[in-house]
Amino acid sequence: MRTVYLNGEYLPEDQAKVSIFDRGFLMADGVYEVTSVLDGKLVDFDGHAVRLERSLSELGIKNPISKDELLAVHRELVSLNDVVEGGVYLQITRGAPADRDFVFPDPETTPCTVVLFTQSKPGVTTSAASENGIKVISIADERWGRRDIKTVQLLYPSMGKMMAKAAGCDDAWMVEDGHVTEGTSNNAYIVKGNKIITRGLSNDILHGITRAAVLRFAKEAQMEVEERLYTIEEAKEADEAFITSATMFVNGVVEIDGVQIGDGKPGYVSKRLREIYLEESLKKAI
Repeated sequence: MRTVYLNGEYLPEDQAKVSIFDRGFLMADGVYEVTSVLDGKLVDFDGHAVRLERSLSELGIKNPISKDELLAVHRELVSLNDVVEGGVYLQITRGAPADRDFVFPDPETTPCTVVLFTQSKPGVTTSAASENGIKVISIADERWGRRDIKTVQLLYPSMGKMMAKAAGCDDAWMVEDGHVTEGTSNNAYIVKGNKIITRGLSNDILHGITRAAVLRFAKEAQMEVEERLYTIEEAKEADEAFITSATMFVNGVVEIDGVQIGDGKPGYVSKRLREIYLEESLKKAI
């Protein structure tokens, strides 16, 4: 049984309880982060900590736990649960007031709820998806406008995953005003003539921690990167396509809406970036 963290305590998972009045449960009033674990170490922890602070700030929630404390909790949970490959999930909500109300509770009397738990995923670096690539469908992007805040309101991305599953595919790329925004839980890219093309940062997409690292590594490897809008039709005609996320790293996309991309296998650029990302991440993991 896993040991989890709840509001300053390490507990067996079946003993960790959160109030029915918690605003994360009632209002999706909270944020989260997922930090990957490779070889028992944390990948890009600093980046996740910085984005956590930004997300909380954008929602007007004062961060209840310092970066040093957060790192200590991450490391303790990885150790207690013997996680070699996997991740640490972190969620902070605005807390549990005495009753349900749309108005924010007084932070002086309603402390935040802080939850962390681990997920062990042995073999995540050599998965079938990474070897064979994934198939995606395109769907309308019907999320709220502040996708740059990593909130726990994930209903539509979950629906997108289920739409993809119903179509016999692995994931969905969302489209707004004719242009690809991102995947349901990842950033999206195409490659044309060895040029990596991805949507630029704005409130329309999540500012991916893995995205930032991969684009930095791509530029260091003398790969050309262009941040701009692109259509799903352009994506279908690309030489390659891929996604990035904290849990899938860099993963090739081999089919979009039933149209084969390239030769139907993960391409050179995505495979090379995956190699670089894993190698560099392991070097810098803490």
